[in-house]
Amino acid sequence: MRKNGRMVELVDTQASEACDRKIMEVQVLFRPPELCHKRMNIQSIKTNKITARKKSVFDILDEFLTEMVEGSVLAVTSKIVSICEGNIVDAKGVDKKDLVSSEADYWLPPSMSKYDFSLTIRDGVLLPTAGIDESNGEGYYILWPKEPQKTANEIREYLIKRFGLKKVGVIITDSKTTPLRWGTTGVCVAHSGFAALNNYIGKPDIFGREMLATKANTADALAVSAVLVMGEGSEQTPLAIIDDVNFVEFQGRNPSEQELKDLKISIEDDLYAPILTSVKWNKGKRIK
Repeated sequence: MRKNGRMVELVDTQASEACDRKIMEVQVLFRPPELCHKRMNIQSIKTNKITARKKSVFDILDEFLTEMVEGSVLAVTSKIVSICEGNIVDAKGVDKKDLVSSEADYWLPPSMSKYDFSLTIRDGVLLPTAGIDESNGEGYYILWPKEPQKTANEIREYLIKRFGLKKVGVIITDSKTTPLRWGTTGVCVAHSGFAALNNYIGKPDIFGREMLATKANTADALAVSAVLVMGEGSEQTPLAIIDDVNFVEFQGRNPSEQELKDLKISIEDDLYAPILTSVKWNKGKRIK
């Protein structure tokens, strides 16, 4: 981070008792100004325990989101969106395999996994169990939001009206696993208000070589950072404000249908097609 010609290194800290939020503190390291360029701040927001159908996501924002500044992005976990809209299923007496097949676009039987997890594809994302989660569910299976893109667009309109903003973004996040790596990271389920992709194709690298394939996924990168700060367990911080994002291209509108389509790659065209096409995927009930 550049600050008066100095490099500022971000250091994660515990929640402050004063504001009950987890913030990123700064440690100042002296660096030449020419080495300092981009920076980003993330602040997660603690809420009460959110239970099914008691409040809308906008009630949560009214109560716990006190400020947003121009040129910032609000991250909202998909879990609280689903809980608020009641997209949950009582875990008692439910066959999770049937539930996964109904929520996935494509799925593999859990018997193929040594961990008894069903590998699935949902809305262009490769993830276990179609995003169905039991953690912090109080006895319910929490499904993905019904219409996450619609919700992201509505939250952006809410922020514009409430805070009088022009440049503001929204991401709805979830966690996912990465093949060949332990641990979870974040993924963007839906976004609004900014360009999700930064296209480097046709641009020169530092040595003048034309780049042929690189597109930076800004939406997913923001989600990864936000999920890290919001946490995965009992932190109770399902919202995060991301600001000082001078690398984000704000658009002042919802993403177009073409822009949303451009985010996804078919199995056959994917770089990992040799792996993805080597198994027979079952069609989920969402695919007609």
